[in-house]
Amino acid sequence: MGTDAAGQTDEQLLEALRGAAEGIHSELARLSDESVATPSELAGWTRGHVFAHVEGIASALARQAELARRREQADLYDGGMPARDAAIEAHAGGAAVTHRERAGAAVDRSVAAFADLEPADWDAPVRFRRGVARDAALALWRELVIHRSDLGTGCTQQEWSDAFCRHLVGFLEPRVPEAREFVLRPASGEEIRLGGGSDAVVLEGRLQDLAAWLAGRPVSHGAVRAEQDGEAVPLPGIGPWPSAMAIQ
Repeated sequence: MGTDAAGQTDEQLLEALRGAAEGIHSELARLSDESVATPSELAGWTRGHVFAHVEGIASALARQAELARRREQADLYDGGMPARDAAIEAHAGGAAVTHRERAGAAVDRSVAAFADLEPADWDAPVRFRRGVARDAALALWRELVIHRSDLGTGCTQQEWSDAFCRHLVGFLEPRVPEAREFVLRPASGEEIRLGGGSDAVVLEGRLQDLAAWLAGRPVSHGAVRAEQDGEAVPLPGIGPWPSAMAIQ
């Protein structure tokens, strides 16, 4: 699931990871002790929580890649979600310099781990989602790009690339409720059909807004419009985010 990244090669995916990492580093460079405690776009999370999560998930995905090179496997998080959540709470309130050091090092480690993969390593199995190393790299791409926007510092989904958005909506297809079909009609580009149900809803808007809406992120009023049988309807409900832990 989610391995079709708009036809990108592994080298192009690696370049996308490097660009996403630069975005996180630019946010860390501007971080102050005051802004650490500023609420993010995620309910109940400060910017410090977001950076603590980036630190944790980047380290976890780096380990998936490092083990894949050795044809070994381990769970995404030692101790599962409780340990992940506890680490975020423990590190969220750290000073700006601490986030720069810890999150920055974790991001660099993760990009380096994927850069070290040989061509055959990208298809090496990993425990994460019972996939391959490429799935872990795509997850890192999602985490770095989306959570940069979650910081609420001015970077929004409008900066997401078309390639990223197409990958994201494909990855999030499981959020389409059973028996429904979402027909995405971006303002530019080809139509995208998600879900296999007979109850079809047409969703129109910029590709970036459609992707953000499906990701549960805020979009401007009217940026995404729903239509069914030629009539305007409220935006449909969506299911939960595909859990990284559910199939481990």
